[in-house]
Amino acid sequence: MSFSALPLRIAWRYLRAPKSHSAVSAISIISVVGVAVATAAIVCVLSVFNGFRGLLNNSLDTLAPDVIVTPSTGKTFSNADSILNIIKNVNGVSVAMPAVCDNALAISSSREMPIYIRGVVTDIYPQVASIDSIMLEKVSIASYSPSDAAISVGVARQLAIYEPDNTPLFIFAPKREGRVNLANPMMSFVTDSLNVRGIFQAMQSEYDENTVICDITVARELFQYENEVTAVEIKTAPGVPPQQLADALRTTLGNDATVKDRIQQQEMNFHMISIEKWVTFLLMVFILLIASFNIISTLCMLIIEKQQSMSTLVSLGMTRREVGATFWWESIYVTLLGGISGVVIGVVLCLMQEHFGIIKLGGDPATMVVSAYPVVVEWGDLGLAIAPVLLIGIVTAAISSAFARSRIQ
Repeated sequence: MSFSALPLRIAWRYLRAPKSHSAVSAISIISVVGVAVATAAIVCVLSVFNGFRGLLNNSLDTLAPDVIVTPSTGKTFSNADSILNIIKNVNGVSVAMPAVCDNALAISSSREMPIYIRGVVTDIYPQVASIDSIMLEKVSIASYSPSDAAISVGVARQLAIYEPDNTPLFIFAPKREGRVNLANPMMSFVTDSLNVRGIFQAMQSEYDENTVICDITVARELFQYENEVTAVEIKTAPGVPPQQLADALRTTLGNDATVKDRIQQQEMNFHMISIEKWVTFLLMVFILLIASFNIISTLCMLIIEKQQSMSTLVSLGMTRREVGATFWWESIYVTLLGGISGVVIGVVLCLMQEHFGIIKLGGDPATMVVSAYPVVVEWGDLGLAIAPVLLIGIVTAAISSAFARSRIQ
């Protein structure tokens, strides 16, 4: 195949010139539109998944700490005080707070439900997580007494606690040691009561479904711990990336602890979004592949139409390779025209969605974090969208070139 200027110029002339048969012109337009629509769909789909990923990343600023340290084996740190002192001495740690978390049963007004207790140091918890910003009563949890608790909207709904007002909440947790007394099963539980002082809404099902936040001393008594903790939640110092601090803590603590930054705490959710993104991308590429058949058929019809012109070009001195190169470039022009048009259309649609929220999400906007599909356009995704277009263009160009050379008489 020759890359001289003549095949490029002739191919460009064939692309712009009117066809003798209107059907050829119509199919050519359809080919370009098909590639453009498929490419725009790829850009939009990838941008929407980027938007959901960014939304998930932003939502971690509520109850998730910057870094969390949990035991590598077992449920608790038996040497909690020494672990806490080691963590506090690591550069980049602003606040390190012990926590005791486990499952329990809550009963209120003859209603019951399984809950997840988060025992924290209420005085410093607002420094570790943005709990005060999601409290519906706008009362800081730092002012709570040890017997007070904050419940999620899911717990409030299930237990019919619509106004906190120190509503009593009875908590039951199974004893860690001993046998179950079948004659009196209640003796197998540790019981305690809390006063509901507030309700929070994090807009995340993980926290809003069944979480109850109370003082760590109550959680320790309930789960029969002395000085043990199930986790250490950490706030990084200003300007210190959570990932950098997590790496430093892994080096310091070794294999005795599992350290996770914000992203790693939601690793499963991010992993699922990534899988859905790439599976959808492959489906869009398959649709683009189907659209490429229109390009092949269009160029074959054009070659048949220009068969007499090809013979004339050969007679004027062009080689068969140069004639084939003409239709090679014709295929590249059609593919690039559709691909570039699709990228531009996709970016415009994404920017319109980002600024105006044209396509809405289903559900009640008052209970949703965002009411419209979030989109984030990334330059890497634009290159990813154009890559299969170029690959398909090269393949169709090779087919068109070979067919053109075979039709020369």
